[in-house]
Amino acid sequence: MKRYERLNAILELLAEDSKLDVDTAAPRLGVSEATIRRDLEYLAEQQLLTRTHGGAVANSTSYDLPLRFKSSRHPQEKQRIAQAAAALVPAGGIIGVNGGTTSTETARAIGARADLTPSQADGVALTLVTNALNIAYELTVRSHIKIVVTGGVARSSSYELTGPLASEMLDQLHLDVALLGVDGIDPELGAMTHNEGEATINRLLADRARTVIVLADSTKLGKRAFARIRPIERVDTLVTDDRADPELIKRFTAAGVRVVIA
Repeated sequence: MKRYERLNAILELLAEDSKLDVDTAAPRLGVSEATIRRDLEYLAEQQLLTRTHGGAVANSTSYDLPLRFKSSRHPQEKQRIAQAAAALVPAGGIIGVNGGTTSTETARAIGARADLTPSQADGVALTLVTNALNIAYELTVRSHIKIVVTGGVARSSSYELTGPLASEMLDQLHLDVALLGVDGIDPELGAMTHNEGEATINRLLADRARTVIVLADSTKLGKRAFARIRPIERVDTLVTDDRADPELIKRFTAAGVRVVIA
């Protein structure tokens, strides 16, 4: 197991149990106790946990992990979801994308679509509106895609811009499709995220779109987070992976959501 994978695993164990003992973590991750101690010290320096005698405890119950620590979680599932979601985007459309690992993969997949050809009028094949700095940075080199970035204050954990400046700009736009990465989606409560500031901007992004597509790997189905982005009856499509619980899929379908399995 590579170090970044081990750090992710430690944070996930903390997210599950809120505390972690060195002597328990070492055999579970297949490394020495000394290695676990070094990892815990590093994560404590990043303010992602609090060291205790013999282990560590989580800093918060919501546990909103920084994007750089999320990037290796379920990568194959996220790439399949990204390909399936990118195929739903109409050529020549105006697309909104929020931040997150699955959203980032989807933006990459959109950028790589061979059928997106520049129009003769302005050389643009598609317009992508985002409040995620990393997505804007990556796709700026795609000259056939017009990138529009909201204003706002950047969150270091997700690279998303939030606040009144982002809200004011989005309020002036119209989108064909909003692609939303989430921290959880529940068949009764809808799409959710850990941070209320991100939820506000993501909600507005969805409100400005004719079609809302939620991107969520199977581990996020049935999960709830602190702030709601969108009630389930206002989600048009859910794109997830083939490990999704069939009973949950039935509940989403019964709620009127089209489910695409990648």
